[in-house]
Amino acid sequence: MKIKELFKNKPVISLEIFPPKPESPVDTIYKTIDGLYDLKPDYISVTYGAGGSSKSHTLKIADIIKNKYNIEALAHLTCINSAKEDVDNVLKELKSYGVENVLALRGDIPLDDEFDINARRDFKYAKDLVSYIKESDDFCIAGACYPEVHIECTDSKEDLKHLKEKVDNGVDFLITQLFFDNNLFYSFKEKADAIGINIPISAGIMPVINKKQIERITSLCGTSIPLKFRRILDKYEHNPEALKEAGIAYATEQIIDLLSYGIDGIHLYTMNKPEISRKIFNQIESIRSYFKEDKEDIIAEAVGS
Repeated sequence: MKIKELFKNKPVISLEIFPPKPESPVDTIYKTIDGLYDLKPDYISVTYGAGGSSKSHTLKIADIIKNKYNIEALAHLTCINSAKEDVDNVLKELKSYGVENVLALRGDIPLDDEFDINARRDFKYAKDLVSYIKESDDFCIAGACYPEVHIECTDSKEDLKHLKEKVDNGVDFLITQLFFDNNLFYSFKEKADAIGINIPISAGIMPVINKKQIERITSLCGTSIPLKFRRILDKYEHNPEALKEAGIAYATEQIIDLLSYGIDGIHLYTMNKPEISRKIFNQIESIRSYFKEDKEDIIAEAVGS
C-alpha cells in the first residue's frame, strides 16, 4: 500500500529505525521491531547507514517490516554517489518485496578528498532522484524538509525554493528534520503553504536521552536547542534516568501540542530504543484513540482499488 493513502485519515503516526552495522547479521533488528510492533504504527521507515553503508540491510529490513510484521515500510534511498543502474536495482528489489514507498534523499556528501560535488553524475540533488523514480516506476515518494533551513542553504527563502522544486518533481509527502521548538515548525508550515506546497507534512520528533549525542546531531544538521530544553539538558546531563524521563516528557509535550494543532503526522525517531517509544505511546494513548477513525476501511479501499 502507498503511504500517501494513509493521510486520508490523519494524523499518521510513524516510527523510524536504523539497520545494524554492515558486519552484523540483519536478524539483530528483530528485537527492535518486536518491541515496536504492538504499538501499531501506521508505517516504519528504515534508514541507510552513513554513506549508504548498510544499503543491503535497509532493503532486507523493509522486506521484513512489510512481509513478516505486516506493517507498511518506507525505505530510505540516497543518490549522491549512485548511478541510475544502482537506483534501478534498488527499486526492482523493493518491488519484488511488495514495498511501494521510498524516502528520496541526496545523502551525505562523501568525506573522500577525491569526491567532487560538481562533477557530472546521474543525480546531484534529491529532486533529480524524485524525478527519476516518478518517471521510471510507480512508487509513493517521501521527501525531507527542514523547519530551520537546510544547513547548506543561506536562508529560508532559498531552502523553500528548493523544496518546492522537489515537491513539484513528484514528492507525495514530507518528513521534517528533528526540531525542538514547535513554533519553528508552525512558521515553516505557513511559509510552505504560502508557496503552494500542499502535500502532507509529518513532524520529525526525537526523544533525547543523551546530551552529548543530541549536541552532536544538532551540530551536524543545524537544529537549534531552545533555552527551555537547554535547561533540561544541563540540569540532568549527569543523571541518565532523570534525563531520560525529562527527554520523554519533552517529546511527549511536543507531540501533544502538534496533534492539537492538527498536524498531518508525527514521525518518531526511535534510535532503535523501543522502550522510549512505548513510554511516549502510552502517554498519548487516549489522544491517538480520539483521532483514530476506522483506518481499516481506508486500507481496504486502497488495496482494492
